[in-house]
Amino acid sequence: GKRCNETEPRDRGIAMVFQSYALYPHLSVYENMSFGLTLQKMAKPEIDERVQKAAKILQLENLLDRKPAALSGGQRQRVAIGRAITREPAVFLFDEPLSNLDAALRMDTRMEIAELHRTFNATMIYVTHDQVEAMTLADKIVVLKDGIVQQVGAPMDIFHRPANQFVASFIGSPKMNFLDVTVINCEGGVATVQSDSIAAMRINADGFAAGETAVLGIRPQHLVPDDGTARDGNISGLVTMIERLGTETIVSFETPTAQRMLATIPDDTEIKKGE
Repeated sequence: GKRCNETEPRDRGIAMVFQSYALYPHLSVYENMSFGLTLQKMAKPEIDERVQKAAKILQLENLLDRKPAALSGGQRQRVAIGRAITREPAVFLFDEPLSNLDAALRMDTRMEIAELHRTFNATMIYVTHDQVEAMTLADKIVVLKDGIVQQVGAPMDIFHRPANQFVASFIGSPKMNFLDVTVINCEGGVATVQSDSIAAMRINADGFAAGETAVLGIRPQHLVPDDGTARDGNISGLVTMIERLGTETIVSFETPTAQRMLATIPDDTEIKKGE
């Protein structure tokens, strides 16, 4: 609600955390974290109090005398976050802050950022291409494509009720499967659809006419191996790749119409490539 176009950056109450850390290489961790406060001509005791408080939160207390070159990537990113924290801003801007970190560090730092959000209760605008970060950190997600907003909503609302096919394919891992289907009939909020790849199945849908074509989206988690139980929507396919992840198995298979699909199944399922 406050216009900041003509306000000096240091007076806006906004702190930025960059993808590339953007630390001053000739300054120590302490000096990097206190730099913005020094510019504001804040009293030294208050600067020290804020830096020490941020260092404790981010477990940087033993690194305050080091230069950025002597730090790991995760430590540098924590210093960049600490520099933002010391300013106690109204708004934090995060530009893909975890993309330069390895997987384990990303998870740890993600948890730290979530905890910071709870601690400071400040607005955080967080840009990311990693949907796990978006789903786990956000209260509200804005999905963008080519600079155009596709959907705004809570993470699980977007996951379960995507506004369009782009959002459906973008949110969720592994990606959603899409099949071109023909509507056989549609009445009472239930449509029956089928294609060369999938046997007739009923879905909750309305507003379609018999003979109309549509795109059916199926998440890999909703496909199950055939155990002989009579079900709608059987799909036959040739297994082309198996990825065993320990907790689950991702199966790639090809339908008779040469369409590649993915299924996420229990890890103890007996299945072989070529079946």
